[in-house]
Amino acid sequence: MSESNKKLTSKDITMLGIRSSFLQASFNYERMQSCGFTWAMLPALEKIYGDDKEKLSAAMQDNMGFINTHPNLVGFLMGLMVSLEEGGAPRETVNGLKLALFGPIAGIGDAIFWFTLLPIIAGISCSFASQGSIIGPILFFACYFVIWVLRIVWTKLGYTLGTKSIDMITENSDIIANAATILGITVIGALIATYVSINLLPVITVDGGIEVAVQSQFFDMIFPNILPMLVTLLFFYLLKKKQVSPIVLIVGVIIVSILCSWIGLL
Repeated sequence: MSESNKKLTSKDITMLGIRSSFLQASFNYERMQSCGFTWAMLPALEKIYGDDKEKLSAAMQDNMGFINTHPNLVGFLMGLMVSLEEGGAPRETVNGLKLALFGPIAGIGDAIFWFTLLPIIAGISCSFASQGSIIGPILFFACYFVIWVLRIVWTKLGYTLGTKSIDMITENSDIIANAATILGITVIGALIATYVSINLLPVITVDGGIEVAVQSQFFDMIFPNILPMLVTLLFFYLLKKKQVSPIVLIVGVIIVSILCSWIGLL
């Protein structure tokens, strides 16, 4: 598309990224995020089609179709779509691209944000906050602010790359997802010892009247934090292999903890 055919400015794309923040403001179970998606796209579409009400209506109707993607990365899809709309791509191409990409974008976004980045940042922030440091909430807020600002970056990236972005997603999605997974497993694994705490109270008296604390002088001497690790692996096994509900595990932990405290074990 030549520069002379462009109708959208950098400011228009920036506003599109900002308006993408309201993707789920009108969430419903029939069309999921379609209302928010259409509202975010509307100013750009109106500028592209101007007085051509028929084409504008067709674009809005397509945007009102079912969509359920990741809110932090939806700007990339919006930028790509307005690029095609501005370039005069057929309706079937624009709508087909939306239907083909919103699922993969949701998967990539979930892996990066919900399952990796935010749990890591939340764990680090909680660690600071539990020590009474104000850095905890500031760090978490700063992370969310950066993620919000990046909405504009993804939107402009999608608009700039246009159809070339499809090949980029295909080539790099596996690498990005695998790298994020490895980082998440490493950090979360290291945080287990910090956030899973088991302290056995019993003290054993051995020959000569020497008292040995079961937790600190037995288990931790053999393998530090082995009990938190074993409990975490047990829960992982129950969740992954036995499909036990997380609610059942939470209630079970509460009951077992109360009973063990009552008999003096914990």
